[in-house]
Amino acid sequence: MRDVAIVAFSQTDHVRRSEEVSEVEMLMPVLHDVLERTGLRTGDIGFTCSGSCDYLAGRAFSFTMALDGVGAWPPIPESHVEMDGAWALYEAWVKLLTGEADTALVYAYGKSSPGSVRDVLTRQLDPYYLAPLWPDSVALAALQAQALIDAGETDEPALAAIAARSRTAAEGNPHAQLRGPRPQGGYVVRPLRTGDCPPVGDGAAAVVLAAGDRARELCPRPAWIRGMDHRVEPHALGVRDLTDSPSTRLAAERAGAFARPVDTAELHAPFTSQEVVLRKALRLGGSVTVNPSGGPLAANPVMAAGLIRVGEAAAAVHRGASDRALAHATSGPCLQQNLVAVLEGEPHVR
Repeated sequence: MRDVAIVAFSQTDHVRRSEEVSEVEMLMPVLHDVLERTGLRTGDIGFTCSGSCDYLAGRAFSFTMALDGVGAWPPIPESHVEMDGAWALYEAWVKLLTGEADTALVYAYGKSSPGSVRDVLTRQLDPYYLAPLWPDSVALAALQAQALIDAGETDEPALAAIAARSRTAAEGNPHAQLRGPRPQGGYVVRPLRTGDCPPVGDGAAAVVLAAGDRARELCPRPAWIRGMDHRVEPHALGVRDLTDSPSTRLAAERAGAFARPVDTAELHAPFTSQEVVLRKALRLGGSVTVNPSGGPLAANPVMAAGLIRVGEAAAAVHRGASDRALAHATSGPCLQQNLVAVLEGEPHVR
């Protein structure tokens, strides 16, 4: 297998509303910045892959408009996934592993502000038995949180501590939407309070991948992808144990996450209760720094938040803050589908 690394990462400043710009206008500065970090031009990219959601945009094949921001003429090798950009990253990684390209551009974007993202996400549910009941994403996460509390895995003060820690960490992240600890507020859906839930907002992110020596030419300390895997659990929530995430555990095992300890973990846990589930599934001890960027509790642009977790983990490796980092992304209700990537930097020269 070829060695493949993330050599650059860029993201927008995440905001509650971005009515003044379209998806393309929101995305273009990020694409320009991530290419500028490597010195590459669009014509130097061997493969381009994106992640987004037509339901958020409110029109079919909306991703084709975003290609205006990439520059699709002359024709380019391009692909798209209708899910979080972390899965677009997976596709691009496989493309480079096969030797069909040496560089790849991966981007994702989402504007949740135009409508009710809680209602939009009901379209992910089983269309026959569950979706007609319209249980929204917060209500389902609350069921999971209550299951954890009933099982003795956590309690409301522990969840509040996760929220406070995450948003305190976000004080050092200039791109975060929420920075600094905030009151937990009232219940949204019991037992989840406002502070336990992610902010609704708009944003975009992009990374550049490169293989082998090309990666070393483009980045002083590449974040080498040592393993990546994704797994999915049953669509029917009633047949799942919501206090556990076997798909996350299996993806981590296949990605090599348990081979030796990581020092940093960026977890795509939009709700505080989901961090409890992920910490257990990923066997993260107290020595691991979890979501130093603030995580999705500080900024959660739908369809880009998972890619941002991978990008933040890679950025920590780039700047020498991490030697071995784990990145996680999720899709679907109650951590239904999960992706885990393990990133490493080359040893520091002393």
